[in-house]
Amino acid sequence: MAVITTGRYGFALLGVVQATLILTITILTVPLPLVAREFGLGPSGVLLLSAAYGLSFSSLLLLGGRLTDRHGGRPVLRAGLALFAAASIACALAPGHPVLLASRFAQGAGAALTAPAAVAVVRVLHPEPAAYRRAMATWGGLSVLGATAGSVVSGAVAAAVSWRWLFAVPVLVALAALARSAALPAALPAAPAGARQAAPAGARPALDLRGAVLATTGVCAASYALVASTEHGWRSPWTYGPLAAGLALLLAFAAAERRTPDPLLPPGFLADRRRATALAAVTATAAGTALTFVLLSLYLQQLRGWSAAATSAAFLPYAAVLLLAGRLAGPLTARYGPVAVTAGGLAVAAAGLGLLAGLAPDSGYALGLLPGLLLLPAGAAAAFAGAAVLATGGVPPERTGLAAGVFNTAMELGPTAGLAALMALAATRPSVVGGYAAAFAAAAVGLALTAVAVAALPRTTLPGTTERTTRIKEFTS
Repeated sequence: MAVITTGRYGFALLGVVQATLILTITILTVPLPLVAREFGLGPSGVLLLSAAYGLSFSSLLLLGGRLTDRHGGRPVLRAGLALFAAASIACALAPGHPVLLASRFAQGAGAALTAPAAVAVVRVLHPEPAAYRRAMATWGGLSVLGATAGSVVSGAVAAAVSWRWLFAVPVLVALAALARSAALPAALPAAPAGARQAAPAGARPALDLRGAVLATTGVCAASYALVASTEHGWRSPWTYGPLAAGLALLLAFAAAERRTPDPLLPPGFLADRRRATALAAVTATAAGTALTFVLLSLYLQQLRGWSAAATSAAFLPYAAVLLLAGRLAGPLTARYGPVAVTAGGLAVAAAGLGLLAGLAPDSGYALGLLPGLLLLPAGAAAAFAGAAVLATGGVPPERTGLAAGVFNTAMELGPTAGLAALMALAATRPSVVGGYAAAFAAAAVGLALTAVAVAALPRTTLPGTTERTTRIKEFTS
């Protein structure tokens, strides 16, 4: 099989994979009430099922990034796709809630291997810093597009046939990508000049199993605590027990990384102000978009009596704006720079969430929901595109897996930990709709504050790029 050397084709293949990984997060959002009725799930069971994929995805991404830097993009990509496909088949055939839940966790593990490996291969396809920067601006938009596609398509499919058929999408994409993955460049981990010849074994970073275990269990435990708080409250041992354990494990992880010669997450990696602020923007935006899909799906179906298909149709204008904004986000990032585009996108998204904060029991669609559903995707597409450039720019090739893992971790913490925290806030209000409105308001404030923080960043040029004059061209090697 001929090796793919054209950036456009390789990027298209990997872009579909990335969009599918994010689509799978939201694939059960709209039909979740149908799944809950079929398996007799309570509120905590529903929320845990909706968060299971994101929990394992976000918890294992640092390990996936390290494996990518250690073994190269292509072999890790193939392993991740194989696990992702197998778990997706298990989801479709799940006879009950325990099997479906376990399969969703396994899906997330496969995605955690696939996502950073795909970025490593993208970097091989676009070796020039400016080309890689343009690719990552588009990459950020693919993620929010995938999340939207999952919510829009899922309701219609579930209403027409069954929610189980939704998993045909990740199965087919994973198998098709796996079949073509042998033609992708190897994406072997890079090393300083002469290092590979002098010390071949030393060119690969250590696996750091201790750090991987501490980071994985810490993120998972803390995220689960936020999920559990919506049903058990903050004073329950089911909430504060996992939360305390998760925080303790994360503190132990931070301490261990400072003593490890080759840490999983170098302490200085997040010390870069631009990168840290961009990651915060990714998490905040992902949480706001996930909140919108979950709350409006519940509001329209459970409180307004809409069908799953009608609920999916309600998000069609959102999807249309997202497609248009995604096409514009890359050129805008090239012309005005990632700082300005990220800050502006966050501000527009915050305005959209602010409009949704006016939600009432009798809110109409055209005047009550649609304005927010038009502003939010326009801002989110820009925020993701600019933040992707800020978060991954200036990273040496041998740290590509790490940068991709951290970026995707920030993205997955939004629909898991961020969403759970906002849902916990909603649960504190006496009325259901009042709680939804409070959660939208909190998300709007969070995005507005993050926009201010991004706008205060220095607008220096990233290595290998021209901040204001670069034009978006076709993705060719």
